[in-house]
Amino acid sequence: MTRQHAGNIFMVVAPSGAGKSSLVNALLAQDPSLSLSISCTTRAPRPGERDQEHYRFVSVETFQAMRDRGDMLEWAEVHGNFYGTPRDRVAQAIANDTDIILEIDWQGALQVRHHYPQAIGIFILPPSIEALETRLNKRGQDAPQVIARRLLAAGGEMAHASDCEYVIINQEFSVALQQLRDVVSAARLRYAAQSVRHADLFMQLGIRKPITNAS
Repeated sequence: MTRQHAGNIFMVVAPSGAGKSSLVNALLAQDPSLSLSISCTTRAPRPGERDQEHYRFVSVETFQAMRDRGDMLEWAEVHGNFYGTPRDRVAQAIANDTDIILEIDWQGALQVRHHYPQAIGIFILPPSIEALETRLNKRGQDAPQVIARRLLAAGGEMAHASDCEYVIINQEFSVALQQLRDVVSAARLRYAAQSVRHADLFMQLGIRKPITNAS
């Protein structure tokens, strides 16, 4: 039998401009026990982004080679650029019973769930399309035609919020951050995780793994 693990995979999904990265970065600053999966991308770094910290910035050729070798847990082409999650860091975190968080798009989330059905999806929504457009323009990181393309894609992306277990509306950043922390805290208290972290206590208390009926 393969042993159970206490580590959780948190997939944070959102359309561009909804505040996904800001929320994840703030969560990581408050909870150092969380590990971040560093995604690979073929897009150019935005102002302030650093290689191996925000993304692993690679060429299209390097990305395709990693994909073809099976080094990617998931990958997708988004807004003309490739994004992907290297599988080694996720597998290592699970093996070490460590919680890991993935910033990911909805396509990638479906691929990750194929490999890890227990992965927890958290969708970040903007309070309105108008607010999303304002945020995209305010951050000043993309050309007008790129912003227009992102807004056109946002509707289709947000339609996949139903694929996630949790939905957070990022209207007030501090409220959304607390809600994200609440989801993480609740996941850590699930029976499967607690029974691994406190296996000796569960044994002493006579708590056994529940028997499930075969289908």
